[in-house]
Amino acid sequence: MVTNQMYLFLIFIVDGILIGLLFDFFRIARKVFQTSDAMTYIEDILFWILTGFIVLYSIFVFNNGELRLFMFLGILLGAFIYMLWISSYIIKINVKIINFIKKVLSIILTPFHFVFINIRKSFTNFYIKIGNLLKKSKKEKNIVKN
Repeated sequence: MVTNQMYLFLIFIVDGILIGLLFDFFRIARKVFQTSDAMTYIEDILFWILTGFIVLYSIFVFNNGELRLFMFLGILLGAFIYMLWISSYIIKINVKIINFIKKVLSIILTPFHFVFINIRKSFTNFYIKIGNLLKKSKKEKNIVKN
């Protein structure tokens, strides 16, 4: 009986660590990418939905849906352990990795961006010239009619 409860307590400590990782995932996304207030609200709602699924899944799979106080204490302890010892390293490493990937993609995509801008300018100038020609031809038609 006691070993089963210790096993459950450890499972819920792992749940707390998973919830901490999920929380950091959203923190990293906010640090790396600028998000609007509406997007932040959506991310918060998504975080709480996923957290609820993690906790409910563990409660139903590992303890047949029975709630015990030590489960929630295990979640809090796991989240505390994660935030205290692991979180800062995870955030630093992932932000560096994502910023490196962004720089590499920027370097790779710069020629394509340059070509796209030049093509867009060429089409824009072409359409402006066509529009000016059409305006001139309308004016000439009006002058001929009068």
